[in-house]
Amino acid sequence: MHPSETADRYDQLALWWQGNVPPTYGVAALERALRFAPKSGASLDVGCGSQGRFMSILREHGFEPEGLDISPEMIALARERDPGAVFHTADISTWEPPREYAFIAAWDSTFHLPLDLQEPVSRKMCDALVPSGVLLFTCGGGEAGEIRGSFQGQDFEYSTLGVEVFVRILHECGCFCRHVEYDQFPEGHVVIIGEKKPHG
Repeated sequence: MHPSETADRYDQLALWWQGNVPPTYGVAALERALRFAPKSGASLDVGCGSQGRFMSILREHGFEPEGLDISPEMIALARERDPGAVFHTADISTWEPPREYAFIAAWDSTFHLPLDLQEPVSRKMCDALVPSGVLLFTCGGGEAGEIRGSFQGQDFEYSTLGVEVFVRILHECGCFCRHVEYDQFPEGHVVIIGEKKPHG
């Protein structure tokens, strides 16, 4: 599925998302990742959605949060909730980061990308970290491949390179792997935390 099709589907879910996703979803993993991160700096929430829960927490921890989402409707609602924040309406696979970040989160977002975009986007996020910066992302466990699923009446596609490959990419991009967890076992939902080495 092309990222533009994913954007169209999330446009349909933007209002539902804002009011129905549990505000605590993913927060425990975010708090864990923040233990490894610098105490301040720019942060980026990839696939920020319309709710803003990660951006609010990042601001409370001393970061200057930016949000990125491919869905214009998601971004429009997010701006209404947080008019002072910086938002980017863009496809992470073609977007060029305007700066380096001390913290990047990609919670349940980049796993929608086609399989051939998983590695370049993972490398892009690693490259966009400052030294000692932290990357938190989710992926599918198991073997590399693509699957299709339905959520709130919308069809989506998901892909993964497999946990071992994502960990290898972190290493090749000069990052330590700090945490891997199947956080919704027996489902194959995996949380990975990487930290950029202090001097690249």
